[in-house]
Amino acid sequence: MDDMTEDQASANYRVTAGELRQFVERIERLDAEKKDLAEQQKEVMAEAKARGYDTKVMRKVIALRKRDKDDIAEEEAVLEMYKEALGMN
Repeated sequence: MDDMTEDQASANYRVTAGELRQFVERIERLDAEKKDLAEQQKEVMAEAKARGYDTKVMRKVIALRKRDKDDIAEEEAVLEMYKEALGMN
């Protein structure tokens, strides 16, 4: 019975090792894809900059488009209140 248990444990290890290898390889492929996408984003930003666009502002616009409109409105209202309190308007 001990031999059978040991064989089962060994078989389980092999399956787990194979599955682990698959997960690791998938993550490595995704990391490579992520690197490629980041490089493509840099290229697009470089092209936009070459055409005269302000890439710093573009990044802010992209970030705003990801956010909820109500959150943006609330943040802008607080910002205006703070600016007014400091005499910046």
